[in-house]
Amino acid sequence: MKKTIGILAHVDAGKTTFSEQVLYHTKSIRNRGRVDHKNSFLDINRLEKERGITIFSDQAIFEIDESKYYLIDTPGHIDFSSEMERALSILDYAILIISAVEGIQGHTETIWNLLRKYNIPTFFFINKIDRTGASLEKVINEIKEDLTSDICYINKLENLNEEVIELISERDDLLLERYLNGGYNEEEWILSLKNLIKENKIFPCLSGSALQDEGIDNFLRIFNMLTVSSYDENRSFSGRVYKIRHDDNGTRLTFIKALSGSLKVRDEISYGKNNDITEKISSIRLYNGNKFTTVDKVSAGDVFAVTGLSGLGAGEAIGNLEGDINFNMVPTLMSKVIFDKSYNVKDVLKYFRILENEDPALNVIWNEVLQEIQVSIMGKIQLEVLKEVVEERFNLKIEFGPCEIMYKETIKNATYGYGHFEPLKHYAEVHLKLEPNNRGEGITFENRCHADDLTTGNQNLIKTHIFERNHHGILTGSPITDIKITLLTGRAHNKHTEGGDFREATFRAIRQGLEKVENILLEPYYKFKIDVELDYMGRVISDIQRLNGTFNTPDAKLNKVTITGRGPVATFMDYSAEILTFTKGKGSINLIFDGYDICHNSEEVIEKIGYNKNADIEYSSSSIFCSKGQGFVVPWNEVEKYIHCEIKE
Repeated sequence: MKKTIGILAHVDAGKTTFSEQVLYHTKSIRNRGRVDHKNSFLDINRLEKERGITIFSDQAIFEIDESKYYLIDTPGHIDFSSEMERALSILDYAILIISAVEGIQGHTETIWNLLRKYNIPTFFFINKIDRTGASLEKVINEIKEDLTSDICYINKLENLNEEVIELISERDDLLLERYLNGGYNEEEWILSLKNLIKENKIFPCLSGSALQDEGIDNFLRIFNMLTVSSYDENRSFSGRVYKIRHDDNGTRLTFIKALSGSLKVRDEISYGKNNDITEKISSIRLYNGNKFTTVDKVSAGDVFAVTGLSGLGAGEAIGNLEGDINFNMVPTLMSKVIFDKSYNVKDVLKYFRILENEDPALNVIWNEVLQEIQVSIMGKIQLEVLKEVVEERFNLKIEFGPCEIMYKETIKNATYGYGHFEPLKHYAEVHLKLEPNNRGEGITFENRCHADDLTTGNQNLIKTHIFERNHHGILTGSPITDIKITLLTGRAHNKHTEGGDFREATFRAIRQGLEKVENILLEPYYKFKIDVELDYMGRVISDIQRLNGTFNTPDAKLNKVTITGRGPVATFMDYSAEILTFTKGKGSINLIFDGYDICHNSEEVIEKIGYNKNADIEYSSSSIFCSKGQGFVVPWNEVEKYIHCEIKE
């Protein structure tokens, strides 16, 4: 039986120390490393050892009885949460570590929400119970209040306590009847518990101290008994890509979880929008820490790396698996790359493209107007690490500009966009309908074009162009989002339509539609939770209003108060330092990214950015028509007079 498990936690909860103990107790490693000693098995990278934090998701392999485990150690710092989320896509089970001293923290809630998104059965391990100020009862109550009431604390499987039995019986009608009649069969109850865990109806909780090696053996024994996986090796191969890396020689490694079937060296893999790319597997590697063994074949349930694939990205499905993953953890900040003019900008951009392959959330952009490279980031610590990574891997010394908010744009109501591209010997026309989507829904697509108007191939081509990049809005040039785009009709020319024509027509149609409707500037928002002494409540409420946030009714207990609410990232991103200052270190704020919403100071931002929509060389709302052998430009507000297709609604 093969199981893939992930170790997750808010930074400093003891995740890496817990992983070391697991590997030691299962005889996967001979000596236990420590973060403070810079010798932990899964903090492989030099930067991880020096900073004492996990930056990259790495894997180890161990066995218990008949089960083979792939352990994925994930970053706990919020700046590297994109890396953490990519690992979630392949997990069978998750172990969420919570400190018995600090309890649930901001990033703990973020992790929990992601685990629920991916429906990953989860075990809690309350760590550091040996520390001064630790409270097992307090943390269990926090979990029940803030995360889930379906938690059951287990200290042993033999003679399950009454609370656990009641929890199981409430979710299993057959066992409830037996429970009420006084019947008890230990094996039946444990089997039911195992099934309920797998179905995400119960979340077991155990405790101990990873540093002091308390509770680890007990956790492993119970975890092994209560987890199960089932993979079909007889079906055709399918898998999920979860990360991209490059080895010391620059060879591209594609890390995959096999979900069915088997894969051998020299097998061919087809992928792409229409499976139009086929490449051969050159080698297969099983990684355990920073070392690997090469194998000829892997099968369902295995987690491995292959060479020979050049274009697959994290989250993509392979084989008979359908549906790529859209990741939740998106950066809210942007920074420009600053480097010496002696460096060739094409080389610098090439290096950042390599990093973007490994971390798609970087969203590397070459801004033609400003002549600069821009990267998307989660926070300032990530920038510090990026700077060191670039120097270490590419021998390139760089700096980064100030962190700036990443804005987005959307529309207020429905509109139609028409794009025509017909310079001499080219031809394409596209008609689109643009409608507002729900906030956070992103760009969606519907096809209402009849095959009599456009071939299926050209219809798919238009869809590809809609999703191939972030399209610029007209207020600030920021990416558009939360828009449903419907293809109504279009036209091609048997002789003159060629590659790129529909891209031009599609981009112009989107832009022309934006010109005719009210556009809205969006900014990222945080959901916050502030804990301070009661004396500071007035100050905090005043600050929230000053920072353009909103808040719920404060929850006061004894001399403490908790205030929850929502506010712009731009105004709240530095507020944690303020709280620490005026509360003399006794107050805290937990911030969780809460999507995009209407910008609180749109006019000010638009004026500051100073985007000239008519000077954007990548986008034009005008169309190009042809008359008497010559192309001529028609401005957006006159396009409807010239279009060739009948207007449809």
